[in-house]
Parts: sequence; structure tokens; C-alpha cells
Amino acid sequence: MGARKRFWWGAKPNPVSRVKRALLKIDGESVEVILRSNPRARRFIVKVDPSTREVSVVSPSSRSFDRALEFARNERAWIAGRLAGVPKPVPLQFGAPLMFKGVEHVVRSGEAGRSPVWIDRDGERPTIRVAGHSEHAPRRVVDWLKREARRRIEERVTEYAAALEVKPKRITIRDTSSRWGSCSSTRSLSFSWRLILAPLAVLDYVVAHEVAHLRELNHKPRFWRLVDQLVPDVAKQQTWLSDNGALLHRYAPRNQPMI
Repeated sequence: MGARKRFWWGAKPNPVSRVKRALLKIDGESVEVILRSNPRARRFIVKVDPSTREVSVVSPSSRSFDRALEFARNERAWIAGRLAGVPKPVPLQFGAPLMFKGVEHVVRSGEAGRSPVWIDRDGERPTIRVAGHSEHAPRRVVDWLKREARRRIEERVTEYAAALEVKPKRITIRDTSSRWGSCSSTRSLSFSWRLILAPLAVLDYVVAHEVAHLRELNHKPRFWRLVDQLVPDVAKQQTWLSDNGALLHRYAPRNQPMI
């Protein structure tokens, strides 16, 4: 989840949403800060995106941008700490390490004529082979990861939904920074494709969590009993995500150009 810090503010919202960019000195480095107005906001919110390192401040009105920037200036130490905790991005080029189902693989070139991307277990180290030119590797790997994520997630949704006698309206695979999964009031489920990078038990827990919301759209004890019914070691999987979730965003960050 993107890190954020709040400050309550009582200004009347401006119905027009605006964006402004500014520079802020943090630890001797010029860091771009994006100022955004949100008519529904009643407080300043500073956010550091765990994937892109984007620093932004939400304010209730564009007329309070100067105060929003001053608020961010006063929170420089907090922002610096968050930026220091964001893992450096890993470009998905040949030779790059890549976590897949909780196991570190290496991305390497493969022979043309086979599938665009496949797992090679013949060597000493688990390898993800990619056919074609090196400049196409990042896009092909990400597309493959998304397909693998959808396949596993849909399998688990089907299994868990049958166990609870529920049925989702739709399943969507996305790339989000704030949530690993969600369940809407209209019974639509959404998941991050990056879950396929984590151990499968972690992915299964997130899927079970959201499927359980189809019965209980809350986090009351009855909801957690449903989750426990579907998957074991809930606390263990939650701890893994808390400790390692940010690492999943270092691969192919959302602002990284793809060919």
C-alpha cells in the first residue's frame, strides 16, 4: 500500500481538480512533488508510491497548493524515510533476477520457435527463457506473468467460491500499488498480477480473502472464520506480504517504458 501521511484541513473544496509540479530538496537531492487537488479532500495527504517512488500531496483545493507544498516541506524527514525503503527497480532484461511463485529465477534468451516465454529447469538455476530480441524481453515477460497470474487466480477463485457457495460477477487482473486484491459491493473481484511473484500460499490467501468478502463484506470474526476455512496459516501469509510486499513492485514498475 502506498505510504501516506495525513493532516486534517477544513478548507472548502474547489470543484475543479488541478495538478501542479514542484521540486523539494530532500537530503540534498531535488525530488519532484506532484500537487493534486481533490474536491472531496478535507485534509492534506502526502503519499510515496512504493512502485514508482512518486511523491504527491493531495489538497482540498488548488488555492491551497502553497500550503500543501509547505506541509510536504515539513515532512521531508518522513518522505526521505519512505523513499529509502522503496526497493530499486529491476529491469526485466536478459540476466535479470526475477521472483516467480516465491522462487528467484533468472531471465535469459531462449531459442526462437518455442513459446515466447517458458520455464527452463534443466540448468543449475531456475530460468525464465524469452524468445526473440532482447529489447522485446520486458514486455514479453510481463505479459507472460499476467497470464500466469490470471490462470492461478481464476483457478483459486473457482475453487474457493464453490466451497463457500458464492459466485463473483467479474474477475479483473490489474497493476495496483495500494491493494493486492479487492471485492466490490457489486461482487466484482480485482487482483494485482504481481501476486504471481509471491509464494503461492500468499497468492492463495489473498484470493481466499477476497472470495470470503462475497459472503461477508466486512472484517468481522465471521469473515475471518471463512478465510481460515479456505486457507491455512493466515497470519503467516499476512506477515510475508507486510515484510516483502514492496519487493514485488521493483519488477517492471508502472512508470517503466515498455517496448
